[in-house]
Amino acid sequence: MNASQHPQEKPQEPVSLQGRAIDNLSFIREAMSHSTSFTGVPGWGMVAMGVVALVGGWIATRDGGLSWAHTWGVVAFAGCGVGVSMMALKSRRRKTPVLLGPGRKFLLNFSPPILVGCVLSPVLYFEQLDHLMPGMWLLLYGAAVINGGAFSVSPIPVMGVCFMLIGVVAYLLPSDPLPVSGSVHPYDIALALGFGGLHIVFGFIIALRYGG
Repeated sequence: MNASQHPQEKPQEPVSLQGRAIDNLSFIREAMSHSTSFTGVPGWGMVAMGVVALVGGWIATRDGGLSWAHTWGVVAFAGCGVGVSMMALKSRRRKTPVLLGPGRKFLLNFSPPILVGCVLSPVLYFEQLDHLMPGMWLLLYGAAVINGGAFSVSPIPVMGVCFMLIGVVAYLLPSDPLPVSGSVHPYDIALALGFGGLHIVFGFIIALRYGG
């Protein structure tokens, strides 16, 4: 059989350098989005959340107006609003989308313990077990922060551990009110140290080290 009898093989088309470069850039961009930390956690927003918690905690221990549990419910919604708004502003400024890449992982891991707290809080309230709420709030919030912090900057999971430690202490403290004006219980001090103090301290650290 001579060479003319062999079927003609189609020559391979040369790979486009531009197409290969685009594919490489897409791969690098996707890899970076999965490996980088979410830096949109707002330091100044956390400071503001801490101030809201301290003011709300003080109001909750005063007689009159909303009940203790209702006041802390308002504080939770107000603090959440402040935190989400400041996170959106910081993420937009740093061009780090909240709902993509590390931001999405942060929210998905942060949310479940918070949702558990939203379910259990009314249960404890209607069972007249308000005194069990502070420890539960601190522990679940700490767990949420640790989970989300796995995809964020290093101070975040440390803050979560501190929240959980204060939550354990809140359950070890006596439930009798303290001999001061108003209706202050030891767990009120734990809530102030956690949602007020820890937010302010770690908020300053994040704001100064990670750009606001």
